[in-house]
Amino acid sequence: MRILIIEDDQELAKALSECLSAEGIVSDICNDGETGSYVGRTNTYDVIVIDNILPKKGGLSVCRDLRNSNIKSPILVMSVHGEVETKVDFLEAGADDFISKPFSILEFIARLKALIRRPYNIQDSIMTIDDLTIDTSTQSVYKKGKQVYMTRKEFMILEYMSKKAGCVVSRNEIMDHVWEKDFDPFSNSIETHIRNIRKKIDSGKRKRIQTVTGRGYRILPKSV
Repeated sequence: MRILIIEDDQELAKALSECLSAEGIVSDICNDGETGSYVGRTNTYDVIVIDNILPKKGGLSVCRDLRNSNIKSPILVMSVHGEVETKVDFLEAGADDFISKPFSILEFIARLKALIRRPYNIQDSIMTIDDLTIDTSTQSVYKKGKQVYMTRKEFMILEYMSKKAGCVVSRNEIMDHVWEKDFDPFSNSIETHIRNIRKKIDSGKRKRIQTVTGRGYRILPKSV
């Protein structure tokens, strides 16, 4: 899961990002509306969080930019101004939810998860590939009914690839979905994680993840 946070309060943005990371959620941060609008329109996010009052471009304008560019990601607005008029303006501009500052981290995360569960983004929380079961709600993996330990990054890679089972997923797609935007593209971390995942989920000759030379990786709907 990948979230964009557009918030000029750097301490708040960092705190939210750290809490999301503890939940296994990757987040990117933009500290002004102009940059946030551009990043939100040129990348793919599961949810976009926008502060109301931002430098360079206000939150309402950012919200309109995103919807006018046909960005479908759910939008959660944060604001110290909780007046009905402010909420109505954002909802009419295409926002999906509104949270008033100050708020608890628990409420913030609960609202994010509720947005992701909405019908236009609903996916089965249980994915099965032969004898491999992936439970996205508990971030658990089972092979032949026995739980397999996965690090957070390993699980995120496996989850992302499983949702695209049968399709080739490029290295850049994995990097964009699983790592923060300052991740070193020349690192061999992705290859290392893929190798570790294979060790944990493969059984003898049963190879679940294929390497497609020059293109990326593919997890097969059925093992071969």
